[in-house]
Amino acid sequence: MDRNLIQRLITGTLFVGVLVFAIWWHSWSYAALFLIITVSGLFEFYRLIGLTGASPQVFTGVVTAIALYAGVYGLYEFTYELQLALPLALLLMFVIFIVELFRGSAAPFQNIGTTILGVIYVALPFALWHTASFDMLNNINTGKLETYYNYRYMLGFFIILWTSDSLAYVCGRLFGKRKLYERISPKKTWEGFIGGVVFTIAASWLVGEYIGGLQHLHWMVIGGIVAITGTLGDLVESMFKRSIGVKDSGTLLPGHGGILDRFDAVLISSPFVVMYILAVQR
Repeated sequence: MDRNLIQRLITGTLFVGVLVFAIWWHSWSYAALFLIITVSGLFEFYRLIGLTGASPQVFTGVVTAIALYAGVYGLYEFTYELQLALPLALLLMFVIFIVELFRGSAAPFQNIGTTILGVIYVALPFALWHTASFDMLNNINTGKLETYYNYRYMLGFFIILWTSDSLAYVCGRLFGKRKLYERISPKKTWEGFIGGVVFTIAASWLVGEYIGGLQHLHWMVIGGIVAITGTLGDLVESMFKRSIGVKDSGTLLPGHGGILDRFDAVLISSPFVVMYILAVQR
């Protein structure tokens, strides 16, 4: 067997195992893992931006992203100290403008814009997951509103996403003829996309059956959302990389590239899925 393929299989297996365990085990492991992913992805994003000639504020951007992520998490864990990080994140957005004032750059608009763009593109989608990963219930003994970590939504989301990615690839290899968006991603085909949508919706029904948390119909709608927005997320990342002439966003995951390469679909699809989950929970 090809050495690169073996490396890819080992990395992929470990990656999936760690991700599933962290989501399932505890809210702390879930929060810690995705904070690491957020920070690593943001460093990759700023490095890619640097290749365009821009000079984003890496330190300020990363601190803002951490504050945003921790602040939203604190809101749902009722941790007062962490809740204070959310207004801090909003304050740091304006600090970015002030810092740029003293950098002496000839392109301040570009630097400020790309710094904030990194926070929105990489950190915000993961921070939004906190709003869907906790159920709020009244404690009948104390009469107080309490939150409970619910791993089912995010775990179901990733199972659906992996199904979409894998089956779209398989269908594309077997039946692909018509290019989906050749200018950005020459290997993607309409046959692969349509096959991925069909199998993803079918897999979503199974998620509803064995993971639960939502009705089967809602999971199937989420499957359609993931299949469409996940593909668009992949194309967006390809657009970024193609514009600066790089193949991978990084080398953190041997055989798979960087964090942004593995989470490109997650970043674009997450806001849509989270908003749908919040809507049907009401």
